[in-house]
Amino acid sequence: MTYGEAGSAREAIGSGLRHHGLLQGICVGLYFINRPEWLIVDHACSAYSYVSVPLYDTLGPDAVKYVVNHAAVQAIFCAPQTLNTLLSFLSEIPSVRLIVVVGGIDIHLPTLPPTSRVKLISYLKLLSQGRSNLQPCCPPKPENIATICYTSGTTGTPKGVVLTHGNLIASVAGFNRAIKFYPSDIYISYLPLAHIYERTNQILSVYSGSAVGFYQGDNMKLMDDMAALRPTVFCSVPRLYNRIYAGITNAVKTSGTLKERLFRVAFNSKKHAILTGRNPSPLWDRLVFNRIKEKLGGRVRFMSSGASPLSPDIMDFLRVCFGCQVLEGYGMTETSCLASCVDDGDTLSGHVGSPNPACEIKLMDVPEMNYTSEDQPYPRGEICVRGPNVFRGYYNDEVQTREVIDDDSWLHTGDIGLWLPGGRLKIIDRKKNIFKLAQGEYIAPEKIENVYSKCKFISQCFVHGDSLYSCLVAVVAVDQEVLKEWAASQGIEVFFQLISLHQNSSLSIEVQSLVVILFLHHRNIYEALEQLCNDPRAREAVLAEMDAVGREAELRGFEYVKAVALVFEPFTLENGLLTPTFKIKRPQAKAHFAKMISDMYDKLSTSDPSP
Repeated sequence: MTYGEAGSAREAIGSGLRHHGLLQGICVGLYFINRPEWLIVDHACSAYSYVSVPLYDTLGPDAVKYVVNHAAVQAIFCAPQTLNTLLSFLSEIPSVRLIVVVGGIDIHLPTLPPTSRVKLISYLKLLSQGRSNLQPCCPPKPENIATICYTSGTTGTPKGVVLTHGNLIASVAGFNRAIKFYPSDIYISYLPLAHIYERTNQILSVYSGSAVGFYQGDNMKLMDDMAALRPTVFCSVPRLYNRIYAGITNAVKTSGTLKERLFRVAFNSKKHAILTGRNPSPLWDRLVFNRIKEKLGGRVRFMSSGASPLSPDIMDFLRVCFGCQVLEGYGMTETSCLASCVDDGDTLSGHVGSPNPACEIKLMDVPEMNYTSEDQPYPRGEICVRGPNVFRGYYNDEVQTREVIDDDSWLHTGDIGLWLPGGRLKIIDRKKNIFKLAQGEYIAPEKIENVYSKCKFISQCFVHGDSLYSCLVAVVAVDQEVLKEWAASQGIEVFFQLISLHQNSSLSIEVQSLVVILFLHHRNIYEALEQLCNDPRAREAVLAEMDAVGREAELRGFEYVKAVALVFEPFTLENGLLTPTFKIKRPQAKAHFAKMISDMYDKLSTSDPSP
């Protein structure tokens, strides 16, 4: 689809909404995953002065209902998969007048009762109605509301972050000073568009005239999509970069002694060249790294990371292996995404760069945590942001707005930072997500989780502590493939040999039937994994690897996890353990794993009277 075609579709959708009597300024919900229509509807809202309200497609019914009612949404664009959710509580969202189904066909849509006040039509029908009744655009003013982004957060009900058109333009204008996209660029869209990080990347892509490709909708097929699209720009989050790092390092370790030595020599040589400002030898790319680059399509020239801290080692690893510009940024929905970003050409890792030109940043003393501007060697404190990219406030919530924006218009982020030489900002702690151990030591669990994420066994990690105890425990969602390989190496392999046989479609029906019978004896693959997770030998192996990673990262003694519980089921949005931006919901995780946490502390108390 060309920009001209997308522009025509934008006008048709905006005109279609006008045709249905929706006045400018009303809220329009977007309740489906990334696809071209999302972008077109969002730009139609801007062109015709509607307020877009993104709804995470994985939000539960209660949260969706809350957001729709709180924002008084009058029109909702949804997919066939999310339509049933809306219809299940249609009578409880009285503000809604129009539901548009993206990817649906009118004759297949359900029929609403004649008494219903809601019209239900397909996206294609709205497009046709708009083309038959074209209306002129009504461009907004900078101070008009562009979007209300509801942040689920890790606790409480969603808060509606009010962002104006001026906020978004200021943020992207500052972003564009640090990062250049070009008309020749191809951007892959798979991060949730309801998240401000992806939204800002899309605005910059359109401003720059770049092409945007959309994934199939299945994260498990993302690598296939990358190979087909061959993007030049890849923006992601540490969770995925950690998996890429683990996948490559595990492949290297199992490739044989000669290939592993070659990789180490190539990696160290190229890393040294990058850090000293020299051009690495192209020989290493030909021998080693070009094959790694092909995993992302082979053309990526720019990578970015956001949403949570990226380990410095993984930042350096990406720069070496993919041979492209890799930048990390810092921000939040309340700052219209970007508050700071690593400067182009800065090869120092472990920080989030200098302030976005659209804002100023200062550090405020937090004496109760011993962070002050007088600290040596670097001043430390809570990160505060002020400027045209800072949000207007929380929608219909003056109390919570006053809690984060002070009388001088400074936004208090709740993050703790320090200033490195050169005006570089480094995130070191979180003001809210901290707890104190029995001996009085403060713990920042997210920092420790970020360290342990490099452990080969770990897919995800939840670190927990309590003021009644003097040590930490952790619940680890294991990397199933790595754990199975370890089990095989230890002779704990019968279940997994059966699993491999069962997945071998070339076997005869009789042999597969026998495998099924054997499966039934041990119930299924999940029980096999669960038994392995409960095996003390597996827990010891994972804890030993975590200790090694902790030593390498120079964790302090009280920051080491002393006991670990293993689970095979990952933390997901669906099981309520992750926010839509892939942060752990700590209170929910604590409640979900309460029995495991209690058992770990009981065992520690038994083995050591004062752990």
